Amino acid sequence: MTTPTSRRGQRRARQQAAGRRTSPRPPAASPPAEGRGALLVGAGILLSRLSGLVREVVTAGFLGVGMASDAFKAALRIPNLLQNLLGEGVLSASFIPVYSRLADADEEEAGRTAGAVAGLLAAAVAVLVLVGMAVARPLTIVLTPGFRDDAEKLDLTVDLVRIMFPGVGLLVLSAWCLAILNSHRRFFLSYVAPVLWNVAQIVVVAAVAIGGASTVSLATALAWGVVVGGFAQLVVQLPTVRSLVPDLRLTLDRHRPAVRDALGRLGPVVFGRGVVQISSYVDLVLASLLVTGAVAAGTFAQVLYLLPVSVFGMSVAAAELPELSRMGPQDRALLAERIEQGLRRVAFFVAPTAVVYVALGESLVGALYQRGEFGRSDTRLVWLVLAAYALGLLATTGSRLLQNSLYALDDPRTPARIALVRVLVSSGVALAVMFPFDHLVLVGTAIRVEGDVADPAGLLHLGAVGIALGSAVGAWLEVLLLRTALRWRIGDIDLGGGSLGVLVTAALVAAALGRVLDLLLSDLPVLLLAAVTIGAAGLAYLAMTAALGFPLRSMFGAGARRG
Repeated sequence: MTTPTSRRGQRRARQQAAGRRTSPRPPAASPPAEGRGALLVGAGILLSRLSGLVREVVTAGFLGVGMASDAFKAALRIPNLLQNLLGEGVLSASFIPVYSRLADADEEEAGRTAGAVAGLLAAAVAVLVLVGMAVARPLTIVLTPGFRDDAEKLDLTVDLVRIMFPGVGLLVLSAWCLAILNSHRRFFLSYVAPVLWNVAQIVVVAAVAIGGASTVSLATALAWGVVVGGFAQLVVQLPTVRSLVPDLRLTLDRHRPAVRDALGRLGPVVFGRGVVQISSYVDLVLASLLVTGAVAAGTFAQVLYLLPVSVFGMSVAAAELPELSRMGPQDRALLAERIEQGLRRVAFFVAPTAVVYVALGESLVGALYQRGEFGRSDTRLVWLVLAAYALGLLATTGSRLLQNSLYALDDPRTPARIALVRVLVSSGVALAVMFPFDHLVLVGTAIRVEGDVADPAGLLHLGAVGIALGSAVGAWLEVLLLRTALRWRIGDIDLGGGSLGVLVTAALVAAALGRVLDLLLSDLPVLLLAAVTIGAAGLAYLAMTAALGFPLRSMFGAGARRG
C-alpha cells in the first residue's frame, strides 16, 4: 500500500522536476504550529464549547422548545451578525497575514499598525451598535418574518436584540485581541476566554431562576448575561496583548502601508466570511416560516454540530494561518504537504464524530438536553436535524483550513466567490425540501404525515431537517471548489490527507458496534446509555485505525514534526 507520506514525496519530486522551487528550509516555528499550536487552540476551544454546551443544557431546561426560547435564540443571532462580519474569522483572515509578517520584521511598526486597526475597529463597532439598537424592530422583522404573526414573540425578540447589541460589540473587540495573540503564537488564552461569556449567562439565568421567574424573564436575564460575558471576555485578554505589543497606541490612522494592506483584504474577507455567516441567517429566516419550534430545534442541533467544527476544524486552521502566512509562494510543495497534514488531522477526529451523530445522536441529544421542558419528542427532533447537518461535517471542517490556505496565499477573493455559490445552493436545496418535510410530524418516537401544517395539537414538525440537508449539500460543494482553487496554485490536495478512506471505514465499523449496543441496552438510563455506546464506538475507532496502519501518535501531537 502506498502511504500518504510516500505520495507526498512523489508529488514533491514531480514538482521539482517541473521547475517549481522548493524551499530548502522549513518555515519558522513549524513544529509548534503543527502539533502544540493546534492542540492549544483545540484545548481552548474545547473548554469554550463545553461551557457553551452547559449553557445550552441550562437554557433547554429552563426554556424548553417554545416561544421564549425561539425569541432568545433568534435575538442572539441577529446582533451576532455584527460579530460574524467583523469578528474572529474576518480579523484573523485579513489582519493576521499582514501583522504576523510585520511582527517578525519591525516590532515598532507592528505596534502602530495594531493600534490603528484597533482604533478603526472600535469606531466602526460603536457606530454599528448604536444603529443596530435603533433599528432593532425592522431588523428583527426582516430576519424573522415569521414572527410578525406572533406579537408577543416579536416584541420579546426586539427587546432582547436591543439588550444584546452592546455585548456582541464587545465580542468584536475581543476578536482583535485574538488576532494579536495568535500572531504571537499565544493560542490558548484567546480561545478559552469565551468560557467567561458562557459562565456569565449561566450564573445570571440561574440566579433569576431561583426566584421562580417566568420564561420571558429568564430570556431577558440571559440577554444581560451576554453583555456581562462580552465585557469579561475582552478584559481578560487585554493585559497579555499589552505585554506583547508595547508600542500599541490607539489611532485612526488609515494611511500606514500595513493598515491599508489589512483594510484592502477586509472587503473580500468580509464578503466571503459574511456570506457564509449570512447563510445561517438565511436558515433563521427559513426556520421562522416553519411551525413553532423549528428555530429552537435547529439551534440546539447546531450547538453539537459546531462543536467539532470549532474544536477540530478551526483549531487546525487557526494554528496554521500565521505559519502559512510566513511561507512564501515559492514554497508550494511544503505548503501542500502542510495543508494535507492539517486535513488528515481534521478528518481523523471529524469522521467518527459525523458518523456517531447520525447513528447514535438520539442517545447523545437525550443525555444532554432531555430534562425539564425538553421531552422525548424534542430529543428525536433535534437528533434528526443534527444527523442531517452531520452529513456535511467533514466538508465544513476541511473548508476552514482550505480557506485559510488561500488567505495565506494572498487570495481573499476566491473563497468569497465560492462562499456565495455555497449559500445559493444551500438555500435553494433547503427551500425545495423544508416545506414537504414540515408535513412530517413526530408522534412519540414515530413519524407520520400531517396534511395540516398548522395543526393545533402542538406536534413537532420536521421542516428544520430540510434546512440542515441544504446546508450539508452546500458544504460539500464548497470544499470541492476550494480544493480545485488550491490545485491551480500549489498542486493536488488530498481531502483527509490521503487517509479519508481508512478513517471513514473505521468510523462506520465503530458506529455499527455502538448502534448494536444502543439497541441491546436501550433500557439503561439515557445518560449511561450515551456514555456506554459512544465510549465503545470511540475505542473501536481507535483500534480500527491502528489496525489499518494509521499513524495515531501524530494526531495527538507526538510525532507531528517533519522528519
